[in-house]
Amino acid sequence: MAGISDEDIQKVRAASDIVALFGERTPVQRRGKDYWCCCPFHNEKTPSCKIDPATQNFYCFGCHEHGDVFTYVMKTEDVDFPDAVRRLADRAHIEIHESGSGAPRGYKERLRGVCRETRDFYHTQLMRGKSSEAAAARAYLAGRGLGGKVPDDWQLGFAPGRRQLVGHLSDLGYNIKEMIDANVVVQYEGKPANDRFFNRVMFPINDVQGDCIAFGGRVIGEGEPKYLNSRDTPLFHKSNVLYALDRAKATMTATGTAIVVEGYTDVIALHESGITNAVATLGTALTAQHIRILSRHAGKRIIYMFDGDAAGQKAIDRALTFIDDTMTPEAGPLRVDLLACTLPDNLDPAEYVAAHGADALRAHIEREAKPLIAFGIDRRLANYDLSTPEGRTAAFSDAIQVLAPIKDSLLAQQYAVRIAGRLQMRENDVLDRLSQLKKPERRDYDAPSGARTGSRARGRRDNGRADEPVPYDEGGWVPVAADPHPMPQPEAVTKTEESRRRYERELLVLFAHHPELVLEQVEAFARISWHVSLHERIADALLEAVAANPQASAQEVAAAIGQACPEATGLLVSRDNDATDPARYANFLIEELAIGDLAAQIDEYRFSLSDPGALTHDERTLYLKTLASLQRELAQRRRAHARMRTH
Repeated sequence: MAGISDEDIQKVRAASDIVALFGERTPVQRRGKDYWCCCPFHNEKTPSCKIDPATQNFYCFGCHEHGDVFTYVMKTEDVDFPDAVRRLADRAHIEIHESGSGAPRGYKERLRGVCRETRDFYHTQLMRGKSSEAAAARAYLAGRGLGGKVPDDWQLGFAPGRRQLVGHLSDLGYNIKEMIDANVVVQYEGKPANDRFFNRVMFPINDVQGDCIAFGGRVIGEGEPKYLNSRDTPLFHKSNVLYALDRAKATMTATGTAIVVEGYTDVIALHESGITNAVATLGTALTAQHIRILSRHAGKRIIYMFDGDAAGQKAIDRALTFIDDTMTPEAGPLRVDLLACTLPDNLDPAEYVAAHGADALRAHIEREAKPLIAFGIDRRLANYDLSTPEGRTAAFSDAIQVLAPIKDSLLAQQYAVRIAGRLQMRENDVLDRLSQLKKPERRDYDAPSGARTGSRARGRRDNGRADEPVPYDEGGWVPVAADPHPMPQPEAVTKTEESRRRYERELLVLFAHHPELVLEQVEAFARISWHVSLHERIADALLEAVAANPQASAQEVAAAIGQACPEATGLLVSRDNDATDPARYANFLIEELAIGDLAAQIDEYRFSLSDPGALTHDERTLYLKTLASLQRELAQRRRAHARMRTH
């Protein structure tokens, strides 16, 4: 696959104005130095998407989508990074030079090579393997109606294990780290690397362009887990990928409908029967990102088909969490109809098609599929004895909660009236209860890497583990200063700690917009003890960018940060980054954080002194002297800082 040079990528970035890109799809309003618009990625009536012309980044304070010009094209046009670069290059009339197919495009391309060769190896093992296990894999597929040409058409395979894949990939020139990072090989401490998948029928998982990026494996015979999927890798994120989307997207576009099922074999069976708009989730529940991806291809109608067994019933409960305003008529052109149906007799889609045929399944879907809201209400009412007052009361409390996410819509009122009729209740009472419901929060927050609110060593969590990268959902980072609600935390967080994190973020935003200030504060900036590991990684990327180019612009610094921490681009677009005196405000923030670090250091000494047996007499004397000195310094700095606040 051809490669695009970093130089050409930077040329395209510099020639592409993100404000103009947004303006081609949606009206953009200027407010001061920044631009706002209604977000193109979710339904809203009031603009909450901010476009920052300085950093050339965008951030939506509603759905938390964020990124740069390349991210915008990737998300709106559903293409990968190279294609986004090419499309923007064409738009800007820039000729880019791509290396030949023999030149790899960096580490991710190496991982794609690992996945591609692994797929081919597994397929060969299935089709030509002479072992009894390979024969059993072929028999399993034939028994599921997936014999004949199906294994070739879908590149199905068999994983023999026993380090055979390790040896094969090594012979092709791939190293163990690449195999591990692609998650086709595992290695435990003190032991040699081994194949991740053993004695399983293998289903290659492709991205939307059709390139293999991961695998799912079904055990042959008895064994747990029955299905084993690739873990998230640099190429593969379960919440963003749907099995067979590369094959189904054309039919989705033509029909306007997507069908979501729960298994690989279900998808293949449906496609082979002629129902070619089917996809499956990959060992996870349907996510908001899945729905967003499907709506780009399927227009307005997504049908979630649940198995009739217990697992299918649990999946229904998870699906109800995706009810939101996009399902209401008020959403207008952005409305997405999410429907649901179950299959009878505890059958899965593959079994149903085998027993009754594709036409019968299509008829069942047309007859039984209901809007997810109605489906959820009916399912909850069915759990109670509606012949008794107690049963009706309990059923009402359960069913009305389905409407909480859309409580302010006319559609919710209509469904509330329907519930009242089903349960023989007064409509006004039901509508009053609807108005009192609390909307569930559907925000994607950063998970802090451990708030150092007490005595805590630098770089450590309360549980004693070293700081790890902060896990992020697809929504990315959310600025605290813009949040109208407190951040949910895995532990109690004081107002002081919340302010600390806000000051860290404000400083990073300020320096990203005014990189010339970094060199003036470089020593103090480098000494900050960051309370969120993402902030520390952003600070490192910022320092590295400015050190490499002291004259770097805000856009160049933002690009460097985005490359090092893609999930952090939202941080660079705060609601208000227009400090009237940036240098003075930087001094204020640096000192605020330094005072906090000094106070934490004092807490460390106090904690050590609180244990009589932890220190020798001489150590205790030294700690007391140091503590007194630090307390004097803290008092002096606080007085000086207070004067700074008042001037």
